[in-house]
Amino acid sequence: MAVNYGSKRTVVGAHYGLRDWLVQRFTGALMAIFTVAVLVQVLFGSGPIGYDKWAGIFASQWMKVLTFSVIVALIWHAWVGVRDIWMDYVQPVGVRLVLQVLTIIWLVGCGGWALQVLWRL
Repeated sequence: MAVNYGSKRTVVGAHYGLRDWLVQRFTGALMAIFTVAVLVQVLFGSGPIGYDKWAGIFASQWMKVLTFSVIVALIWHAWVGVRDIWMDYVQPVGVRLVLQVLTIIWLVGCGGWALQVLWRL
């Protein structure tokens, strides 16, 4: 005869825990590296800080690639965080779905705008 102690635990949710935790840490680290790279160029670069200096910082191909990676990381980081907020605090499924769709539209729009600024499209 099998003996069960305690009540059976009902597991609910989307089960994104470890993956989302790792995404948040990885994207946060990438954004921190980017911040340090920009600060180093601004603080240790020569000349006054103006449009020409900022344009020069972002003119090199490696900086454009790093900036693009950070834009993608920022969007992913924001999506994971905001999605978790909607899943935790908005109970009606329909309202939560609308908020998630609006969040995706907003983040895609922000990403497109950032790319236009970066590559002057």
